[in-house]
Parts: sequence; structure tokens; C-alpha cells
Amino acid sequence: MTREHEGAVMTWPTVVDVRCEALFASGLQQSEASSASSVEESISRALFRFGTQGCADRMAQEFGDHPQEAAERMRWVRHLAFATTARLARKHGAQAA
Repeated sequence: MTREHEGAVMTWPTVVDVRCEALFASGLQQSEASSASSVEESISRALFRFGTQGCADRMAQEFGDHPQEAAERMRWVRHLAFATTARLARKHGAQAA
């Protein structure tokens, strides 16, 4: 989502962006089993511990320090976050029906 303010365009993070940044900042590793509940718990813990800005800051720091590794982690994080979100949406949709 974007908004123009005095000629500058400001971008606001979406919920998916925030979830990805939190998962990136979390301690969850690719080698660990990644059930939907462990992903949700990791996101919640990171947001509680660092806040939304702190998660974004940690992610930016990693991209500055280790760009290749950070890019690989972000690809994994985005795949995992989207897959988990889709599973949760299907689950909640099935419960609502």
C-alpha cells in the first residue's frame, strides 16, 4: 500500500510483509520441522520480542551484513509464510462453512 505525501511516496507494510519480517527475525531454521503452529509461534514470539520495527531492523541488518544468505533466507521465509497463511485460511474457511 502506498501513500503520497508532499511529493514523496510512502510505502506501508502489509500484514504479509510484517509476518515475513517477523519470521525472518525469528530463530526458526530451515533445518527444523516447520509445522503451521511452529511458524505461527515463531512469528508471535519475534513480534512480541522485537516489535514490527525491530523485526524490520534485524532483517535489514542481515541484508547489509550477509546479502546472499539473507536473500536465501527470505525466499524460504516467504514460501513458508505464504504456505502457512494459505493453510490457515483454508482451515478457518472450512470451520466457517
